[in-house]
Amino acid sequence: MFSADDKSKTPPRVSGDQPPRKSGAAPQADRNIGDALRRVYQDAAGEDVPDDLLDLLRKLD
Repeated sequence: MFSADDKSKTPPRVSGDQPPRKSGAAPQADRNIGDALRRVYQDAAGEDVPDDLLDLLRKLD
């Protein structure tokens, strides 16, 4: 435990806390997640719009 006036000490780490990241390149796991999210987005964006949805949109015009 430390007081609010004591800036030289850091708070105790809680089990499961991640250490602060250093600036620079993202860790490999973060890159893998980013790549996977990009692929999913590109796949979804490249899909055709279903005909029944297009019919509904035409009815709105």
